[in-house]
Amino acid sequence: MSPKKSPYFELKSGSVDTLLFVVKTTELDAMRAELTRRFEATPEFFANDTVAIDLRRLADGEQVALGDIARLLESVRMRPVGVVAQPAQHAWAAEAGLPFLEARDRRGANAKPGADESAGLGETSHAAAAEPAAPQATAAQPELFPTAANTAAAESTATLEAGTPEAPGEARGARAEPTLVVDRPLRSGQRIYAKGDVVVLGLVSNGAEVIAEGNIHIYAPLRGRALAGVHGNHDARIFCTCLEAELISIAGIYRTTEVPLAADVQGKPVQIRLEEEKLLIEPLRLT
Repeated sequence: MSPKKSPYFELKSGSVDTLLFVVKTTELDAMRAELTRRFEATPEFFANDTVAIDLRRLADGEQVALGDIARLLESVRMRPVGVVAQPAQHAWAAEAGLPFLEARDRRGANAKPGADESAGLGETSHAAAAEPAAPQATAAQPELFPTAANTAAAESTATLEAGTPEAPGEARGARAEPTLVVDRPLRSGQRIYAKGDVVVLGLVSNGAEVIAEGNIHIYAPLRGRALAGVHGNHDARIFCTCLEAELISIAGIYRTTEVPLAADVQGKPVQIRLEEEKLLIEPLRLT
């Protein structure tokens, strides 16, 4: 029997969605303190997410202890699966025993430190994609490969879907997805997923999640989490009539309650959009 027709397993080329943990310093104590501070407000948000350690933002000649970084990520319940590195970093990075991956991302992580600090305080890129490195190095630059933000499992989760998320690499935009309308409140632990836009007519309680590949419209207080454009749609927006959210995210760039909202948007009607990969929260004039 041909190995290609084996009923027991297949070996296929493919891509795997994962986060990129972009290392920008060799100071592990500072990194540990910031990681703890950043995620203590939402300890379950990245629970069991796979993550690739990205070394490309380190300056030439800088080295870090990858084993210590891997253990640090595991301490906040992330799962390191590999390393993204420049060819010059392969020799010392290989000592950690993690496989090398190639990443395709929007920002072009080959940028040196200080070249891109646009995410801002409390806002972090949560979307990236990584795939096994080819046997030989290639001179091609990383390209866009958007992925969905992987959200944490909540207790007693009740999920309403307007379709199943597409596998990476599948063609998008072939047809317009219908708008999902939810005409009841969402309790803590409930989660809504929409392949297009979603409209919520009731309260989104603390601990509830609204996730959409398109825009999110909430005509009630938003106290839980809202994640729009989860497959990398940077043009997606979030609209709500009362912003009190635990977490807001567009295309994987998120902001949590650890960064206080301005007085003109806290508890007010707002729209949230991206501008140069920075979240903008603007008052929404309803009259």
